Amino acid sequence: MSHPQPAGTPDAPGSADLGDLTVLNPATEEVVAVVPAADAAAVDRAVTRATAAQTRWAALAPADRARLLRRYADTVDTHVEELAALEVREAGHLPGNARWEAGNARDLLLYAAGGVERLTGRQIPVPGGWDVTFQEPLGVVGVIAPWNFPMPIAAWGAFPALAAGNAVVLKPAETTPLTALRLAELALDAGLPEHLFQVLPGHGRVAGRALVDHPGVAKIVFTGSTRTGREVMERCARQIKRVTLELGGKSPNIVFADADLKAAADPFSFLDNSGQDCCARTRVLVQESVYDEVADHLARELAAVVVGDPTDPATTMGPLISRQQVERVRSFVPDGAPALRGGAPDGPGFWFPPTVLTGERPDSAAAREEIFGPVAVLLPFTDEQDAIRLADDTPYGLSGSVWTRDLGRALRVTQAVRAGNLSVNSHSSVRYWTPFGGYRQSGVGRELGPDALAAFTETKNVFISTEGPAQ
Repeated sequence: MSHPQPAGTPDAPGSADLGDLTVLNPATEEVVAVVPAADAAAVDRAVTRATAAQTRWAALAPADRARLLRRYADTVDTHVEELAALEVREAGHLPGNARWEAGNARDLLLYAAGGVERLTGRQIPVPGGWDVTFQEPLGVVGVIAPWNFPMPIAAWGAFPALAAGNAVVLKPAETTPLTALRLAELALDAGLPEHLFQVLPGHGRVAGRALVDHPGVAKIVFTGSTRTGREVMERCARQIKRVTLELGGKSPNIVFADADLKAAADPFSFLDNSGQDCCARTRVLVQESVYDEVADHLARELAAVVVGDPTDPATTMGPLISRQQVERVRSFVPDGAPALRGGAPDGPGFWFPPTVLTGERPDSAAAREEIFGPVAVLLPFTDEQDAIRLADDTPYGLSGSVWTRDLGRALRVTQAVRAGNLSVNSHSSVRYWTPFGGYRQSGVGRELGPDALAAFTETKNVFISTEGPAQ
């Protein structure tokens, strides 16, 4: 079966007709806003402004830059509810999730600000003199953010780049530009220099490509589909331009028979954000002896999921982002396929019922391709080696979970599985304190963590001779 291009990236070629950006509420299909779309000329002007702003920003004392970023974090903190409400309307997120996202952006600003004065070089012992290194900002960084987590993922690229002394031009997703625009306004309110952090809503094949191709942009940070990430990488290679790519995922949830089965088989490990999460545990790998018990548990849990309007306190799962995304997800779930299913509303809104496919082969499209919706596959395994083999049987390697009470087994399996972020007896993948990124076709480079600022710098080496001029 042929499946449409994942909507996990807003800038997939052909993903939208050119023109202004119409932002819809995914739960009602009502128009929230119409936003002018930037063209290539607007990108060029933005990069020119950013270049001048970056020079002034980098010249500030590190303590002054850190102080401004902390003030920016305080400003975001006073607007968490406003930002969350925007996210609910434009992305269909549950209010609690949206508040977490706004809070994550705030917390990352504080974390990045703490690194400004610690972005130090090294003194390296060498014969004949002293050798020192400096970490210098790249210049202008382009960030292309997705629609699934508009605020935090934009922040992951933008805020460490700012802290390292760079300017940032951010292109948000076509469907979710509103929180990014507000974050840029709040940066000005907090006193960050004008043009240092600019947001340019636009179509990926126009504004996104112009940003990637612009010779004044030193690095691109892109989050989206593997197919589009490959194009971004190819275009950056033409200029030997730095790139960080956070791409697709098909994360395994490996459940051994000795695990806490109810915690391990939590359906929200793949239903959070309606399954629109590259770290979603959409491949539930269960040891054969407890397969039926886990299947029964999932059937009960799916029946209890309340899919509906995010503003209804009873709702536990909201809509998908668009009609296009609903059709993509449906293409993986043919009528009559063996599955465990929950319910979903009829009428306006982009709805899909929570689903676990039970009759898929490990090599099927549903078991190996990123669906990016509330659909998982349930697959049995025999032993530890079989679990590892199944876990790695996709092109991706972003995240995953291992559930067992055997510490030795947990260590063996996490060392063997080829993925960038693994959790033992947990479904959590992302913490701003720790590095995040994937193996294989899940991406290139790492975001977040203690080395995040260094990823936005050049290392300059300086040798100083102590031997004096030759006689």
